[in-house]
Amino acid sequence: MTRSLLTKLTPDSGQPLASKQGILGLFNFLRRDSLSRKDVKLLESFLQGYSIEVMPKTAQKVASFREILPQGTRVYIAHIDGTSIEEMVTTARRLRDEGYDVMPHFPARLIESKQLLAEWISRYQSEAGVDQALLLGGGLTQPVGEFANSMELIESGLFDGFSRLHVAGHPEGNRDIDPDGSDRMVMQALKWKRAFSERTDAKVAISTQFCFEASPVIAWADRLASEGIDLPIHIGVAGPAKLHTLMKYALSCGVGPSMRVLQRRAKDVSKLLLPYEPTELLLELAAHKRRHPDFGIEQVHFFPLGGIAANANWVTRNAGSAGRPAGSK
Repeated sequence: MTRSLLTKLTPDSGQPLASKQGILGLFNFLRRDSLSRKDVKLLESFLQGYSIEVMPKTAQKVASFREILPQGTRVYIAHIDGTSIEEMVTTARRLRDEGYDVMPHFPARLIESKQLLAEWISRYQSEAGVDQALLLGGGLTQPVGEFANSMELIESGLFDGFSRLHVAGHPEGNRDIDPDGSDRMVMQALKWKRAFSERTDAKVAISTQFCFEASPVIAWADRLASEGIDLPIHIGVAGPAKLHTLMKYALSCGVGPSMRVLQRRAKDVSKLLLPYEPTELLLELAAHKRRHPDFGIEQVHFFPLGGIAANANWVTRNAGSAGRPAGSK
């Protein structure tokens, strides 16, 4: 579709309208105007202390995290099937050496035994100083060992002494857990984790799947509050990326009705040419938080689907001090 649009924009002679500079000019013409000072201030407040997710392979592409991320940013390290613990620990150690808080994933269904879990934790602690963890079920439908969910990881007792433990949240539901489309099992699990937060010294929070629309997030956070689940929410947000990249990840990750934002965008030729940016979503959530200070979202967690540097640079451009890199003068 992009190619056919550019063909229509060429002269009748069939010659290119204006080489590379002309195309760049078209992109600049279509790009959204700069944010107002008011919006920048709103995002600056809302994005303070944001976190971001990496994988060992994507982290290798970053020459220096200090050149793109603010000092002390919490960096989650995704542990997907096929990633070795050596890669995970090496990435954690590098991030810690550069001055960042490290939160590796512990996917329950990928962990074969309590002994293996203890070995992983020992290596993270001794080699990278890790004392934070995201506990989740993991991508597999069937466990490879004795752990099937994050509650079983918690009950192992091996995370006692960690300073911070995060658990997964799903603003648009999770059919792997509730195949009938309800949220019965998910809510039961979150209530259990809320009770756990009362008997641990660790700070417990909910880190969520990403979505693209503010209204489902607001409704879900309000629902949790009404059920007495008052754990802080670190809301997942997809960073800037090409539309087809977002569609691919959204489908594989089970994003729900907010996919319609991307579907509408696919029908808008002027937006199809440009990468998606989470500006509208974040401004709506930030404005809601300002009107309702007790709203459950505590921080924003970015999934940098279009690249770590692209995501960090977007925050730097649009959110004032919230995006100031540690290495900036």
